[in-house]
Amino acid sequence: MDPRPDSLLITLTGRDRPGVTRAVFARLAEAGVEVLDLEQIVLRRRLVLGVLVSVPDDEVALRDAVSQSADELGMQVEIVRGTGDNGTKQHRSHVTVIGAPLQASAMAAVAGRIADAGGNIDRIQRLASYPVTAIELAVSGAAPDGLRVLLAQEAALQGVDIAVQAANLTRHGMRLIVMDVDSTLIQGEVIEMLASHAGCEAEVAEVTERAMRGELDFEESLRARVALLKGVPASAVHEVYDSLQLNPGARTMVRTLRRLGYRFAIVSGGFSQITSRLATDLGIHYQRANELEIVDGVLTGNILGDVVDRAGKARALREFAAELGISESATVAIGDGANDLDMLSAAGLGVAYNAKPVVRSQAHTAVNVPYLDTIMYLLGISREEIEAADAEAGIVTPAPPI
Repeated sequence: MDPRPDSLLITLTGRDRPGVTRAVFARLAEAGVEVLDLEQIVLRRRLVLGVLVSVPDDEVALRDAVSQSADELGMQVEIVRGTGDNGTKQHRSHVTVIGAPLQASAMAAVAGRIADAGGNIDRIQRLASYPVTAIELAVSGAAPDGLRVLLAQEAALQGVDIAVQAANLTRHGMRLIVMDVDSTLIQGEVIEMLASHAGCEAEVAEVTERAMRGELDFEESLRARVALLKGVPASAVHEVYDSLQLNPGARTMVRTLRRLGYRFAIVSGGFSQITSRLATDLGIHYQRANELEIVDGVLTGNILGDVVDRAGKARALREFAAELGISESATVAIGDGANDLDMLSAAGLGVAYNAKPVVRSQAHTAVNVPYLDTIMYLLGISREEIEAADAEAGIVTPAPPI
């Protein structure tokens, strides 16, 4: 809150209890002042209430009345004359810091970098306390793009995840979430699971790793790996699907964001025989992947149609967004491999999820904890809100560790 010359900033601190705010505003009402700004937070039952008001004709009487109320409530009060203005703040950003754990040294470093960039922290709120700690800072005075670069460097040094997003209307509207599948939505790589049925798992895994690091052309590597699957029974695809494990928090994220009107898409360099079933199971609106050719109940070792590669993933994101009538800035892309980079770049927010180093270095932000629902903290949604919505739907959330 930035005071202005004809204002008084009244700040009360102390133990929270019912009736504090009412008592203070009763005194302000008696003085006939105008409320110009107001903020209140409660942290571990400690209250901080800040009220910016116009200066009354009898300023002394107001000061005495508010001080008397503070004494009666057992609180401390500070009243200062305004010295600035209440103008619109420039270059506003949401900065989300995620740690497991989040050390004080990391927060000190983050605050220092924000100050170095000419930014001011206007507000701080906790979004989650478990299984990770997530804190959101409202920052003004520093251009988001420059701040993102500085804080990405600090995130690497401190071992935390930091996302910087411009504070605008996009965050409040319906958005499209586009996810990679292998090692993002699900644990592991489907093609390696299929390769175990052909006895060539190690060979396929080595090629997959090189492709994800960006060392091999994706389409060439995919066709070579699929060729090794020739002769594998089609039933193996169903067995692999039945053995899939979603990454922790996947269902929670989809369930919660669907309640808010978000749309979901999965775009995979894997196989439509898997992604179509995942989409149905999770309630995902769009899916695009490669189709394995199956003849007489066995895999032929070929792919039907064009390969969904790095460029194809970005193209799918743009097409889905256009179909929904939303801009690319209203999309969030999540992926872990080099073939996700174009998609992450095309999105309004590209998230490298437990990704390879080349992906982390080029994405807008990185999440390096194993919980996919952590993505919701980047959207300003708190763990408390998620659990409250689940409780209303009859979904029981395990109690946090003590």
